[in-house]
Amino acid sequence: VRRVKRLDEGVRIRVESEDDLWVMSQICGTDSLVGMLSHRRDSTTGTREDGRARSAERKPMWILLKVLESAFQPFTENLRVHGTIMDAKIDVGSHHTHVIGVGDEVEVSREGGLSPADLSLLKESFAAGRRARAGLLVIESDEVTIFEVAAHGIRDVSQFTMRGGGKRTSEASNVRRRFFERVSKEVMLVFPDPIPLILCGPGMSRQSFEVQLRDLGAKKDIINVATSIGGRSAANEVLAEGLADILLGEYALVRQVRAIEEGLKRISKEGAVTYGIESIANAANQGAVETLVIEASILRLEDSSKAVWESVAG
Repeated sequence: VRRVKRLDEGVRIRVESEDDLWVMSQICGTDSLVGMLSHRRDSTTGTREDGRARSAERKPMWILLKVLESAFQPFTENLRVHGTIMDAKIDVGSHHTHVIGVGDEVEVSREGGLSPADLSLLKESFAAGRRARAGLLVIESDEVTIFEVAAHGIRDVSQFTMRGGGKRTSEASNVRRRFFERVSKEVMLVFPDPIPLILCGPGMSRQSFEVQLRDLGAKKDIINVATSIGGRSAANEVLAEGLADILLGEYALVRQVRAIEEGLKRISKEGAVTYGIESIANAANQGAVETLVIEASILRLEDSSKAVWESVAG
């Protein structure tokens, strides 16, 4: 997210990535005010000429909504914000839906100002916007899975599976070499220099893949780390075990994954860990909270638990 300007009770920002859409989905909660350039059909232009009906024109205009609900699904690459029109050239009081995508400028505000949780999330997002994204590749002998590491999650990009290979060792090696060569070209298109890469996976295939990348002229930073398993579990292992902290140590995602893994480990060993609003509130009152993990949407609930969670998190 890039801040364009401050507002009295909010902020105007430019959405620069899919990860920014997740941030927007958190702060565009019920009763927030969301304004952007959108389109609306002007019914006054829907007239009849020579006995023929002419459809109403869709006109561009700035529309400010009071949000009723929002929906974000990563695979659609947009955020839908539905609400009541508070300010526009026409149709004030009617319902409208903003479809927010990468590249849009949006004003978000709330009466009395944004909440501390929203301001904290935005501050973190502004800082993350200046941080280079990274590619995480799980390399196996016959399969390559590609992920993009963002501030608050890892996004599936693509998966390639080798076909054929034959029974003879020399034939299988040639097929694998051509397979890695083809995939490495795709990787360079998705993550051009200087975007860094983490290559991981069991076995030694990741080293052969790095050679292919260097042969293609890759000048980027590449970290090559071994994992005990393949697939998405290998990507999670890299994050949880800190195998690529030299590149990813400052990502919020890494801290979040590590905190959750530590909590699960303590639960399995009946260690010093608790969960649930009452138990956590009691621990906070006793000053016994070492690390607190709260799912982002909980801080934005409009019920009696909100004050308790804000007190604990504060």
